[in-house]
Amino acid sequence: MIDEETIERRKPLDFEEMRVTSKKPAREIILAKAINFAEYLGLVVIALATVYAAFGEVLHMVNAATVTLGDLLLLFLYLEVLAMVAIYLESGKLPIRLPLYIAIALARLLILDMKDLTEWEMIAIAGTITLISIATLILRYGHLKYPYNKRRRATDL
Repeated sequence: MIDEETIERRKPLDFEEMRVTSKKPAREIILAKAINFAEYLGLVVIALATVYAAFGEVLHMVNAATVTLGDLLLLFLYLEVLAMVAIYLESGKLPIRLPLYIAIALARLLILDMKDLTEWEMIAIAGTITLISIATLILRYGHLKYPYNKRRRATDL
């Protein structure tokens, strides 16, 4: 039987302390570094490709000597992608709302080409925009109502 004295002497587990002091095997450390390197390499490729595409779009506008709404929306999309890369590089976290905003902007860009779309394709795009907007609202509400722990890992500052 467990007596009351034994229960009083037991300390509750301190998971924060365990997280900081636990040693990882060398294999896990090397794998984590390789994954981090691949992440950064991928982000650099995404950023360079976005800058290249934006530059190409600006050249297209200069050569055409006109700027359309589609061109402006496309440039805003490029800026959103660059902002997403910058946020990820700075914080190591990617807010899920940013890709949703990009998806909404892409859908708006599709709307500009409505003359080539059938009625069902227009309804599908409108439904997609509505679903993505609702998902964004749900995520925003959840983030405000149930905020997550900012320091989830021992390496977070």
